[in-house]
Amino acid sequence: MSELIISVSGLRGIVGETLTPEVAMRFVAAYASKLPDGPIIVGRDGRSSGPMLSRAIIAALAASGRDCIDVDVAATPTIGVLVRERGAAGAVQISASHNPPPYNGIKLFGPTGRVLDAVTGTAIRDAYFEGKADYKPFNLIGRISADTNPHEPHLRKVLETVDALAIRAAKHRVLIDSNHGAGSLLGIRLLEALGCEVVAVGATPDGKFAHVPEPTAENLTEVAKRVRDEKCVVGFCQDPDADRLALVDANGRYVGEEYTLALCVMRAMADESIRGPIVINGATSGMSERIARDAGAEAYRSFVGEANVADMMIDKKAAYGGEGNGGPIDPRVGYVRDSFVGMAQILDLMTSSGKSVAELVDGIPKLHIHKDKATVSADRLPKLFEQLIAAHPDATVQTGDGLRLSWDDKWLLVRGSNTEPIVRLIAEAETEAEAKSLCAGAAALL
Repeated sequence: MSELIISVSGLRGIVGETLTPEVAMRFVAAYASKLPDGPIIVGRDGRSSGPMLSRAIIAALAASGRDCIDVDVAATPTIGVLVRERGAAGAVQISASHNPPPYNGIKLFGPTGRVLDAVTGTAIRDAYFEGKADYKPFNLIGRISADTNPHEPHLRKVLETVDALAIRAAKHRVLIDSNHGAGSLLGIRLLEALGCEVVAVGATPDGKFAHVPEPTAENLTEVAKRVRDEKCVVGFCQDPDADRLALVDANGRYVGEEYTLALCVMRAMADESIRGPIVINGATSGMSERIARDAGAEAYRSFVGEANVADMMIDKKAAYGGEGNGGPIDPRVGYVRDSFVGMAQILDLMTSSGKSVAELVDGIPKLHIHKDKATVSADRLPKLFEQLIAAHPDATVQTGDGLRLSWDDKWLLVRGSNTEPIVRLIAEAETEAEAKSLCAGAAALL
């Protein structure tokens, strides 16, 4: 993680070491050289290094002849909505997601308001390594403007997906933990628009994280306790750029991120007007898959990664999709993981069903995911995959994103890491022991 990590959707690194203003400027100059005509939106999460990087990036884009719309602090899904609303050629979001404070990063959007597909992202990455830029003379430099209300279009689109009047009448008391990231600016506004009594934690978007930024159980112990003590019906916990959402029930029980998507899929499948195929990635819990199929809808598995989910959703004309890291994707709002969609639609499900989060979660047959990893060189993976396929002749085999073996009641995913010389082992089954056994069996072959 100490090196600059460059992928097809952007980059991330340690500010002042691997991620410097020069690196950021060269990267977005290469990006600008590959985009169609039109302005470029620039946003950021709350990290303290964000304003510095934003100024450098805007300067490079303007020098490339691009008009820039500076939206300052905004959530990643909000940036996706704005690209379409403002007719932009693309957008640059400055965020390192759930990485620690020394990190920051750049996420790139295309003209359709979604993160770049692999083909476009690869072309931009290659252009960066080749040092491509198309800087303009003084009379062709781009103009810079500010968008003072970047959240309204996103707010409107999310509200259109739920029965806002019914939710307002329920007068839910909720907690939102934005952990000093970008989520509070729209999150509080959304919850208040839905008539909620809001307990806001970490609302100032200054990047001074009150806890480790990834919204996992061990990082949310104090937040979960506060949900119970404040007598809230649910706790909504965002990551710093607010594309992921974890849940805490009224008893202070950490429900987690996998259930975020499962509950959103449950709500979508209950609506006959939108019920249809769903797409999840190969590492996401089968809960969402089962919910969709019980409703008579197809469930498809894409390769891991938001861009891959979005690609397949578009190809399959999916009604819903997302990733099990708390990232629902509702195409009516945009093809970006969206914590605000999650909050509004889970409140809608609670209101329409008359059930608490705990009741809804406990009504879903529990599946157990186990994750492990092992150090292994990439050249050993083909042999390992052959051995695993031979050892499980009754499994359905999917390749291309590592190896995925699936059965009716369980699955195993083995993938080489893109950033480390390790292989990741992920399994899900109806018992924890069986999930661990699947991972252990694969690890033994190493």
